[in-house]
Amino acid sequence: MAKVKITETILRDAHQSLIATRMSTDDILPIVEKLDEIGYQSLECWGGATFDSCLRFLNEDPWERLRKIRSKAKKTKLQMLLRGQNLLGYKHYADDVVEYFVQKSIANGIDIIRIFDALNDPRNIEAAIKACKKEGGHAQAAMSYTISPVHNLELFVKDARILEEMGADSICIKDMAGLLVPYAAYDLVKALKENVKIPIQLHTHYTSGVASMTYLKAIEAGVDVVDCAISPLAMGTSQPPTEPLVATLKDTEYDTGLDLGKLSEIADYFRPIREKYIQSGMLDTKVMGVDVNTLKYQVPGGMLSNLVSQLKQAGKSDLFEEVLKEVPRVREDFGFPPLVTPTSQIVGTQAVMNVITGERYKMVPKESKALVRGEYGKTPAPIPEHIRKKILGDEEQITCRPADLIEPELDNIRKQITQYIEQDEDVLTYALFPQVAENFFKLRQAEKYKVDGTMVDYEFRVHPV
Repeated sequence: MAKVKITETILRDAHQSLIATRMSTDDILPIVEKLDEIGYQSLECWGGATFDSCLRFLNEDPWERLRKIRSKAKKTKLQMLLRGQNLLGYKHYADDVVEYFVQKSIANGIDIIRIFDALNDPRNIEAAIKACKKEGGHAQAAMSYTISPVHNLELFVKDARILEEMGADSICIKDMAGLLVPYAAYDLVKALKENVKIPIQLHTHYTSGVASMTYLKAIEAGVDVVDCAISPLAMGTSQPPTEPLVATLKDTEYDTGLDLGKLSEIADYFRPIREKYIQSGMLDTKVMGVDVNTLKYQVPGGMLSNLVSQLKQAGKSDLFEEVLKEVPRVREDFGFPPLVTPTSQIVGTQAVMNVITGERYKMVPKESKALVRGEYGKTPAPIPEHIRKKILGDEEQITCRPADLIEPELDNIRKQITQYIEQDEDVLTYALFPQVAENFFKLRQAEKYKVDGTMVDYEFRVHPV
């Protein structure tokens, strides 16, 4: 048995999960060289919500962050998370945008791109896999793990084989809600190892409290790599902590070979940073607890807090239990999508509306219609005819790959922002987040150019998410 490898998530998913992706580049850079010395499989440091958060809340250029991290990480592979055809935004983009984004991500320092789709529709990640391979990157295809009457070992094995045939260099089981329990993890990893030849990586969250035990059983079944976070920003809605797993595996056949002393130094660096975010109120201790109801309702932690917030705004907090019971029913009506961005928001909002109005599908947001219409891709199970009819009427469903209906976009975007372009990557920044990007570009110009010794006055507004 080969040694188990670890991907460290402290620079991306750990702070995304616990402090809404607010860790700044100034927080990150002083520790990168020490992280680089550890011997990790990779450092996950970009993608996911970091791109949006850099621009929207931190007034930072995400591309510049990546280049700075790369300049200090000389030995370790850098990894990012990409939502397939959604890239880092919330809608599908044309293939030319996807290809250019992947090209620029690798050119700026990314080695491994983890590519997933909310519906596990392989057609939505194919363009990104091909682009990654073309640029010489490692394409890691991810399967969003979930539990439903249609999700079983056979389906996950079938999906993994399709991804391997597409050219994926490795496969990640992406358990975004912390639903994968230890013995199910053993069976899943074992089945995948028996059916595909490429390495298997496992990503989970500590939300339900079982994650470290899940890793142990997955390791016994032969998983190649697991995702962990240095302890100050581990557990809760984040990943299992790095150091205890390294200690657990020491002197066994699975020994990671990582130095606990060096890991301790890194933990020491992040402790005051953790305190800073606790004091600012950004790190809410509620997200650090264990909620086994995650397994009962199969609802990710972030989605739960979103439901609470929506009901509070409507003055209907007393309907929380009803909404929780409605979520699985809506999910079934919508073809059992895994609950991850953006499907978690779509299913959750629809459940809230069904309960508040007192009539199912009396109010249907445009995102629900888009999901039922097929704009996000093919759902794991077919959508029942009576639901389709109620939501769409006589409208036709889309059966092709959604991106086939999108015309090339890059040239048009480039023309729209000629006055702001300072680097090639600005076109991609604007393509993903037009309003936020334009505000950022204006502020960037204002900081660079002074008139008569005073700052140029540009209007700058932060748009809350």
